[in-house]
Amino acid sequence: MELNILALCYLLGSVSFIIGLKMLSNPASARKGNLVAATGMFIAIVGTIFLYQENGQKLHNYSWIFGGLLIGTIIGTVMAKKVQMTAMPEMVSLFNGMGGACAALISIIEFKHLIEVDPRVFAHLGYAFFSHLDQTKLLIILLGLIIGGVSFSGSMIAWGKLNGKIKDFSFKGQHIFNLLLLIANILLAAYIIIGRPEQSPFYFYIIIFLSLLYGVFFVLPIGGADMPVVISLLNSFTGVAAACGGFLYDNKVMLTGGILVGAAGTLLTILMCKAMNRSLKNVLIGSFGGTSAVGAGVAITGSYKEISLSDAAVIMGYANKVLIVPGYGLAVAQAQHVCHELEKTLESKGVEVKYAIHPVAGRMPGHMNVLLAEADVSYEKLLEMEVANEEFKTADVVLVLGANDVVNPAAKSDPASPIYGMPILEVEEAKHVIVNKRSMKPGYAGIENQLFFQPKTSMLFGDAKKALQDLLAEIRSI
Repeated sequence: MELNILALCYLLGSVSFIIGLKMLSNPASARKGNLVAATGMFIAIVGTIFLYQENGQKLHNYSWIFGGLLIGTIIGTVMAKKVQMTAMPEMVSLFNGMGGACAALISIIEFKHLIEVDPRVFAHLGYAFFSHLDQTKLLIILLGLIIGGVSFSGSMIAWGKLNGKIKDFSFKGQHIFNLLLLIANILLAAYIIIGRPEQSPFYFYIIIFLSLLYGVFFVLPIGGADMPVVISLLNSFTGVAAACGGFLYDNKVMLTGGILVGAAGTLLTILMCKAMNRSLKNVLIGSFGGTSAVGAGVAITGSYKEISLSDAAVIMGYANKVLIVPGYGLAVAQAQHVCHELEKTLESKGVEVKYAIHPVAGRMPGHMNVLLAEADVSYEKLLEMEVANEEFKTADVVLVLGANDVVNPAAKSDPASPIYGMPILEVEEAKHVIVNKRSMKPGYAGIENQLFFQPKTSMLFGDAKKALQDLLAEIRSI
């Protein structure tokens, strides 16, 4: 009876994951989707703790289980409450890395159990010697270990790069070095599974080391502009590693959740690569946006012009259509709420206001959508890149807030530029372009922006929040 109830709990959990993921596709239902999936996870956890049995015995060590749950809940809640929107990508990388570490630890524990309890294992020269072990189970253990280890160390490097503590790093022949690390891991895993090594535990721990090392060198050379793709890819790795754990424990809800995360992360990675007009291979090998990209492309000559707050207010206050392009600078300044106030003020004056969202704007997939949703900006006002590029042609003013690389015309006009071929928001098609930035420093990809030197572009320097507050006051006074 209890086992039937547990199966029902797992079924409810699996269904809730699928429904929650579907609801996440729309910002209007995303919050509710999170709650639905979290409820399913809660049911699955409670069911496992109180109903799971193995050989007729239930789980024990409840003090350790509930102690771990309490500590994790407190840490997660505090971090979620305190995290700033600008630090959300770092937190996503950190939590994703913890998922990868968990999957790798499961593999380590199950490998230990396998060599201890299998009756066909015996000691030889101080090492465990294998004779026809369950090769399928061993394969899943090694897959979970390698993928989870890469996801953990790679996510930690991504976390460090996103918060500025770790810089892009590469050396001559690094791609070959990475490939050799991967091949060595695969060969060692195959040797353990197929062969009869007398030192399998030793090789197993070598695989742990190589997996962690590969994750580090896999992410280190990848430049800033490609970090959203990398985060998405690492997320899919964690999902696959979790699915391996579900297979090992014959846990349907864990298996379903891992497959969903792995599939969703993979699809998102492919879609983002498509949005950048680049292959995944090019992203992983090209080191786009790294330090090697700085100064690349045709040298930019000419001068830029500044615009006063009063002039910007007049241009925007008397416009028919204004498009706002948010970027990471908007998140840094925590200016999304002021931006929404600007939108409402302009609309009260009869101005049509919409937002143009680039797929890889910010530091993680959907960063700008989440940012604006926090400020209660209507989802209907958020235009995808293809739609926005048509709207720019009829826009009187485009206000670029902290965005840089996603509006750089070099992607279309300069074959020597490292971002050449990447689809961009074609803001230069509008009658006037106002760009708010702190300074003329290059963006995250480390290259100059041709847009800033075009005749129809005007620069409005300063912190985005302060600049928008002053601009808002000027528009209200018109």
